Amino acid sequence: MPHARSAPAKPQPASAKGLFPVKKRASAQANVDVNAAVDGWPVLAVGARRRYNPSNKLDAMKKIGIHEIARVAGVSIGTVDRALHRRKGISKETRKRILQIVRNLGYKPNLAARMLSVGRAPLRIGVCIPREIHFFYDQVRDGILSEARRFESLGVSVIYRPVPRLGAGEVERVREMLDSDIRALIISPGDPHRLAPLIDEAERKDIRVLCVSSDAPGSARSTVICVDPELNGKCAAELMAKFLPSNSRVAIVTGMLQTEDHRQKTKGFSEVFPQFCKGGEVIDVIENHEDVDEAFQKCFSLLKRVRAIDGLYVSTVNCLPVCHALGAAGLSGKVRLITTDLFREMVPYFEKGTISASIYQRPYVQGQTAVRLVVDHIVAARPIPATYYLNPQIVLLSNLRLFREVRPWEASEGLAAPPRVPGLLPGHVHTEVKAPVGSSSKNFRLDKGHKQA
Repeated sequence: MPHARSAPAKPQPASAKGLFPVKKRASAQANVDVNAAVDGWPVLAVGARRRYNPSNKLDAMKKIGIHEIARVAGVSIGTVDRALHRRKGISKETRKRILQIVRNLGYKPNLAARMLSVGRAPLRIGVCIPREIHFFYDQVRDGILSEARRFESLGVSVIYRPVPRLGAGEVERVREMLDSDIRALIISPGDPHRLAPLIDEAERKDIRVLCVSSDAPGSARSTVICVDPELNGKCAAELMAKFLPSNSRVAIVTGMLQTEDHRQKTKGFSEVFPQFCKGGEVIDVIENHEDVDEAFQKCFSLLKRVRAIDGLYVSTVNCLPVCHALGAAGLSGKVRLITTDLFREMVPYFEKGTISASIYQRPYVQGQTAVRLVVDHIVAARPIPATYYLNPQIVLLSNLRLFREVRPWEASEGLAAPPRVPGLLPGHVHTEVKAPVGSSSKNFRLDKGHKQA
């Protein structure tokens, strides 16, 4: 087959592999063929058509777009767009074939370009989660802000309006948020029955509602991101049974059984502990309403009242008062204690043997995932899964130093310790913390001055 005319090639420098001439393209429309390589790079000559080769270094340098996908698939750009965004007007077979090509080529959508092309307004995400217990919810918040910063070029911003603790004032806060110009809302429902009407209203307004840590299953919320709470409780029960002999008696310390997360953990643990521990029995369930003093008093009372108790399972992050109660009763290290999550203040209790293990719920990742699902849905038209369950992790003395909550910032993130956000201190309530993504902490707008309840 005759080649198209081209200008004479310029002399090329010699290499370790010899001298290879390179011919230029005859025109922008000319097709190219690989005929040689210099130091591993392809040398192109005008000639017959070739297919895109993702293993080819020159092709790998080129960013893959829908034009390339359409060319490889032999379909129109519109057909590729319908396949990528799950729109009608395309057969299942064609959609499947295009999506396979997309995976093979390693296509990643340019979200910023898409945002501009559809004329989207800035994407504001409302966040209404508890301040306390801060060991857990600070991690959720940090995960949200960290992931939002990745999408600052899309105009993503976070409107942070926390509540004092789980279930306290959340209805009023969510109602305020619905009057704001937000596209999505991230919440941790403490009283899902009272919140359900507001969640349904938000979804009707096309505001996506994502629950983190705890769920509102009777509502129209878009999704929940958490560790499956019933599975969480079952893992704790199996672990407890491995620590204890047959006929052991244990108790559960939780927050509020009206909260879906707490109820499901209690249910999971209670159901399977007798299965894993022959003759085992759950003798009591203590609700402490996520209050430190209440947790200490109720646990200390239980330990004094029931001396023959072998284990305690704390299904929330509120474990320090339980550790203190065990110490005050002289039972530290004698009663097996399984806790939930991890923070620095727990380390001494692992080292002393007060805490045997903890079920880690990955709060930072929960926050990250919530933002990622919002951006993918609003910008890239990807559906939000009804549930997004993370795999729980077990913390023991031997591996606790591997978790981000107890590592130095230099080791966990490769960064210097983050500056403390002004106003995010114990003893203050913030009616709004509006933190445009990418802003430094000193530029956060804070409403301060109210004492913590």
